[in-house]
Amino acid sequence: MGKLDGKCAFVTGGGRGIGRGIVLALAREGADVAILYHRSREQAEATARTVRELGRRAPLVQADVADAEQVERAVAETVATLGALDIAVANAGVASRPATVRELPLAEWRRVLATDLDGPFFTARAVLPHLVTRRGTLVFISSIGADVAAPGGAPYYVAKAGVNVLTKVIAREVASDGVRVNCVAPGLVRSDMGERMLRAVGEALLQGIPLGRAGEPADIGAAVVFLASDEASWITGKILRVDGGQWM
Repeated sequence: MGKLDGKCAFVTGGGRGIGRGIVLALAREGADVAILYHRSREQAEATARTVRELGRRAPLVQADVADAEQVERAVAETVATLGALDIAVANAGVASRPATVRELPLAEWRRVLATDLDGPFFTARAVLPHLVTRRGTLVFISSIGADVAAPGGAPYYVAKAGVNVLTKVIAREVASDGVRVNCVAPGLVRSDMGERMLRAVGEALLQGIPLGRAGEPADIGAAVVFLASDEASWITGKILRVDGGQWM
């Protein structure tokens, strides 16, 4: 018996990387999972096949999370297909191109915040009415980058810090409706983004992680399962840093 048997979930950016790890973890615990993707349909289809092999439903929905109307449509399609929505995970995101604030093109600032901050906001607005009906759970994915605030990454780090605050605000707003809202903040994970960082900086990047390794998408998936399950029934408004001890 799984921790999430009979639950219906929706994961943005669920086709690859951390999103794939989250989708598979939810499915292994018994949830049907709608996978929202933007451009990488082949990867989303591959993830969906794996979910179906586990005996769970995995509809695909296409949308750009930076577009509020597209997100509303994707959520409506999900509910129409699955019949309900118990768990929503706002995971989709993009990395920013390294640049100091003085050198940063305005278009790059807007590009990153549109996906990494507007996207979670639009996702929350679209899913909350359904989660209230089911007394469900919303999980955001941010980053310990919001804590580290390294030079050259202002758009990404600012967006993730905003997601952390958004988590707390919404948690307070919907607690009386029985909806829990939490956030997982990963450290270095072997996703597409993490692998690019490792190639650019080298394995020396691992020296700052006390547990001595990069995370795997499955590590983040396990954290999301915990927060979405009844085991976390008295937890809301929290930022769970899953980072091998990198930020203490």
